[in-house]
Amino acid sequence: MIARVEAKERIVEALDRAPVCCLLGPRQCGKTTIARSLAATRESHYFDLESPRDLLRLTNPEMALEELTGLVVLDEIQERPDIFPVLRVLADRIDSPAKFLLLGSASPELIRRSSETLAGRVEFTFLHGFDLRETGTEEWKRLWRRGGFPRAYLAETEEDAAAWLESFIQTFLQRDLPQFGVNVPAPTMRRFWTMLAHSHGQLWNASQIGRSMSLTDKTVRSYLDRLSQVFMVRQIQPWYENLAKRQVKSPRIYLRDTGLLHSLLGIGSAEALDGHPMVGASWEGFALEQTLRLFPSDDAYFWRTSGGAELDLLLLRKGKRLGFEYKFSEKPSTTRSMRVAMEDLRLDHLYVVCPGRNLVGIDDRIDVCGIECLHELARSH
Repeated sequence: MIARVEAKERIVEALDRAPVCCLLGPRQCGKTTIARSLAATRESHYFDLESPRDLLRLTNPEMALEELTGLVVLDEIQERPDIFPVLRVLADRIDSPAKFLLLGSASPELIRRSSETLAGRVEFTFLHGFDLRETGTEEWKRLWRRGGFPRAYLAETEEDAAAWLESFIQTFLQRDLPQFGVNVPAPTMRRFWTMLAHSHGQLWNASQIGRSMSLTDKTVRSYLDRLSQVFMVRQIQPWYENLAKRQVKSPRIYLRDTGLLHSLLGIGSAEALDGHPMVGASWEGFALEQTLRLFPSDDAYFWRTSGGAELDLLLLRKGKRLGFEYKFSEKPSTTRSMRVAMEDLRLDHLYVVCPGRNLVGIDDRIDVCGIECLHELARSH
């Protein structure tokens, strides 16, 4: 078992600031485990809204909840959107005796309803799979290969991890997506998701994918947005600035969990990954996702010009411009593209993230950072 200390602290801090905390994230990422762990340390009441017994207890939600004290956990809250107005009433009580922790599987409907009904009363926090802080930096190869979903990462064997990931994909397509309002046949969506896997780390090309699936650009764009809303896909938008050079406008797309990426690509072992044509793109997506977990920022972009200069990730963080390049190489060196990015983007620092454990300066304000020291680097920023 991995103690998710930082995630628990974020939830506790959110509950200290607001009467309602909404914990969102993909299914099977550990939301229920963390909520039950927190509930075990204090007076609490737990409702699983996929349980017929708990649904019966909430036949009259206001009557069932108004007398409760301590921490009240409502798991899979998207199953009962009619409870949100009740929570608004309960949260507005003077000296309210209860705090409410809502768990949801990143439903767009959940976010919309919560934001409208509980405006000013709810704080959102997000949970994903394991990251380097939780597994330990020395376990990065396993985390990269299996992904961060707890049951895949903690599986006894590679075969068990691969089987769980395949089962997750099937269940997600057949059960979860329809609940999120995506009424697309599972085989069609799997084909689309697999095409995204083959486009991992590349510019989004709606026309190309649409032609391959005999669908319109608008339709495949809606599929992409839905997978993004449920934390399966990350879109990195291009950076715009009044530069003399013309820049691209399409986002880059990444599957957020490399375990799912490898499953969709049919990569079932470390040996298969090492020899796969997508190994470099897989590494880039893994290292980029870890960077965004360790360097949280709402301003994350990539940069690319028509002249060929590019930067994998630009973060605007605490008044600084930080650049990140991802190289699946033990001895990366500076390139013309990096120097152009330093000048045109006016970067405060550029880090070349690669496998390894050292931080080494290779040029003025350009350092090579091994993935194992990325966490330590984040502390200094």
